[in-house]
Amino acid sequence: MKIADFDTIIFDLGGVVINLDYGKTTQAFEGLGLTNFNDLYSQAAQSGLFDAFEKGECSVQYFINKVLDYLPTGTQANQVVEAWNAMILDFPLENLALLKRLQDEKRTFLLSNTNEIHIQKVHHHLQQASDEKTLHPYFEKVYFSSDIGMRKPDSEIFEFVLKEQGLDPARTLFIDDTEQHILGAQKLGIQTYHLGKGESICSLF
Repeated sequence: MKIADFDTIIFDLGGVVINLDYGKTTQAFEGLGLTNFNDLYSQAAQSGLFDAFEKGECSVQYFINKVLDYLPTGTQANQVVEAWNAMILDFPLENLALLKRLQDEKRTFLLSNTNEIHIQKVHHHLQQASDEKTLHPYFEKVYFSSDIGMRKPDSEIFEFVLKEQGLDPARTLFIDDTEQHILGAQKLGIQTYHLGKGESICSLF
């Protein structure tokens, strides 16, 4: 793969730009008494509630209340938020430096399946790691699934970004750590790189 072959780079967020550990959220919910959390949510497959939340189809309060239905009586809303956010770790400083540098060389975009609770936590971590309050200064445009009502790997979200930005899929590289998202992009002719566990985007540039 030659980076020079691409005019545009589209980055996933979790596991690509910021470190994630899904196991921490599983452990946190198990600690609250939800022993079958992985049956409700995983990186590969989501129940209808989590899917809807990532598409912005339900409010934060609705999401929390629905999750509370699965938890022991007395569990507090803030405990749900803390457990849900446990997967979100840190921003490697070298990733942020790379994104700033790439802005002078390529068109860069962020395309993330995420939700309002996680976005707030991500921006909190970003402020700890940099002078920026949001991710917008690092990209030409940021696309969050909960803002646009679409999510990966559905073709419509890739079509939306390609059309809005006037991108040539053959000259566009999409970097993601989830196989089904990679396959979804490939259906549109977008060039892809499946980032492996423990692999850094900095090794690609």
